Amino acid sequence: MSALLFASFDVSRQAFYRTRLAAAIVNLKPLVPGHVLVIPTRVVPRLADLKHDELSALMASVQHVARVIERVYGADGLTIACQDGKAAGQTVPHVHFHLLPRKLQGDTFERNDEVYPALEQSEGELPAALRQVPQPFKVDADEDRKPRSLEDMEEEALWLKKFFDAAAEAEPGTEGDGISKAL
Repeated sequence: MSALLFASFDVSRQAFYRTRLAAAIVNLKPLVPGHVLVIPTRVVPRLADLKHDELSALMASVQHVARVIERVYGADGLTIACQDGKAAGQTVPHVHFHLLPRKLQGDTFERNDEVYPALEQSEGELPAALRQVPQPFKVDADEDRKPRSLEDMEEEALWLKKFFDAAAEAEPGTEGDGISKAL
């Protein structure tokens, strides 16, 4: 399978779910356990730049990955966010959806809306962190939320991939739509 890029960075080893048009990757600096990204496989900066089939596949993948991530991390809900364009806080010029598992009790954020400033700060730090990182990733953290090593991210991706393999096996006949197929 060809390399998977997030903007100009190879994230192939971080991928745990991939179809022809969309993929899901673990996050370099997750805000909560299970914070993942869903991206189109073609590098495009804005939602409006996606072709219709790419947008459909991306949204179907967001839905599918969200369902599995919510179950795997024992979440009661998800925050799903896309910052579309620089004015909206997007700093990596590649469409991406953040999926953050959330809990009614014991959530990382005491008030629900606290997640948005944290997400904006995280997004703002990402380009600098990625630029500092030779492949494989190694970043000097500038806060309490430490970036993970490529090995840690790959380990999580391999663990998550098992849940998508199981989901694909449980839904026979869906592979043709490109939605339930794992890596």
